[in-house]
Amino acid sequence: MKDLHFIGIGGIGMSALAAAAADCKWTVSGSDRGADKSENAAIFNALKSRNIKIYPQNGSRFDVSPLPEALVYSTAIENDNPDFLAAGEIPRLHRSELLRILLDEFNRISIAVTGSCGKSTVTCYLAETLTRLGADPVMISGALAKHFRTPQNAGNYRGGNGKYLVFEADESDKSLLKYGADYALILNIGTDHYDKDELARVFGEFLARIRKGAVLSGEVYQAVKKYIPADLPIRVLDFLPQDTLVKYIPGNGSPAAAYFGDGRKLQLPAPGRHMAENALFVRALLSMLDFDDRQVMTTLPDFDGVWRRNDFAGNTAAGAQVFDDYAHNPEKIVSCLAGMRERCRGRIFALFQPHGYGPFGFMRDALFEAVDAFLKPDDRFILLEPFYAGGTSSFSPHADEVCAGYRKSAAVPEKYLCFANRKSAGEFLISHAGKDDLIVIMGARDNSLSDFARSLTR
Repeated sequence: MKDLHFIGIGGIGMSALAAAAADCKWTVSGSDRGADKSENAAIFNALKSRNIKIYPQNGSRFDVSPLPEALVYSTAIENDNPDFLAAGEIPRLHRSELLRILLDEFNRISIAVTGSCGKSTVTCYLAETLTRLGADPVMISGALAKHFRTPQNAGNYRGGNGKYLVFEADESDKSLLKYGADYALILNIGTDHYDKDELARVFGEFLARIRKGAVLSGEVYQAVKKYIPADLPIRVLDFLPQDTLVKYIPGNGSPAAAYFGDGRKLQLPAPGRHMAENALFVRALLSMLDFDDRQVMTTLPDFDGVWRRNDFAGNTAAGAQVFDDYAHNPEKIVSCLAGMRERCRGRIFALFQPHGYGPFGFMRDALFEAVDAFLKPDDRFILLEPFYAGGTSSFSPHADEVCAGYRKSAAVPEKYLCFANRKSAGEFLISHAGKDDLIVIMGARDNSLSDFARSLTR
């Protein structure tokens, strides 16, 4: 199938696959509800630069001949989507099935990056480091790597002529079980979509599809060790505070550093212990590929980062720092806030817009436990109503309901706030956050959150 139509082509993962298919000289078109929104312009301009035609999501693509050979869709697309209804009997191809086909089409040494948290960043980090080392990899990611962004490239896909292909493997709908890879990184195991026992089973099944080697965190290894094939080379990395494998030194206003168990020091490209762990994962995988460790260690501090990960938006009129971040589950939110704490002398004002009603309902209790343990009494955690991008018919729970439960359970109820819209939330943040305070806007899928963060700055 070499003529494809993507439903929801503007999604961060779907647009990367569309760009990869176009690079294979396939005919590609797509539709999206957000095609005309300014916050999505970088993605759609990059797609159009590859001669990918964008249609309204109203079935109009199927009034044009020739018709596509297959429809590419994600789990978020509802069965009554207008393109599905207009397409008739045209075969449907889940995005994970297309990824499997593309892996065969590119025919490179494939490296899958997965885990509950950080997989997009590590995918970009690994691909950028390989690029700086001269390996010229292909990358398919669920985030926009700043190093690869140009007017013709949004940053979530990189074409390359080298022998490696780095890609993000999505556990959220278990679709990573549709394909395999030569090497794998499994970073962590959290509570974004399933309980840990189920996720351990999924990651264990995925490891059975890995052919040459894997790097696992200690917590992942403990959860999946009964599933690991006996002949699969693995390396296990532990990050517990008492371990000497990596000692993280917070930046406290200056660049943070990590000291590895072998005595090597690494100046980190961004604050946060999670960044030290990301660097160690990249280093371990490149060691498995026999890259020179001295060159790797020289290159790791140069990582340019990922869009909407610790992005500084500016300062409010009162002087409060404003940051924009993609954090959207309990583990990611606390990692984000821990990095923010290093930059902040005063209070943290954390605003979170959940990325869907289903995920919000699943994480509501774990989110409270994680956030309430981390935040100080004077900090504030602000909820907005979840962003709706399709995929559910249950518009529950609502943010005000969850916030009321948090206030009832919290020792300091005033830490938790909920606003009906961004306007009222923004007015509160601007009027209450002072020059020593920090505001961080968090949430996935909705690129307009970056515009909202900037709107708070002077």
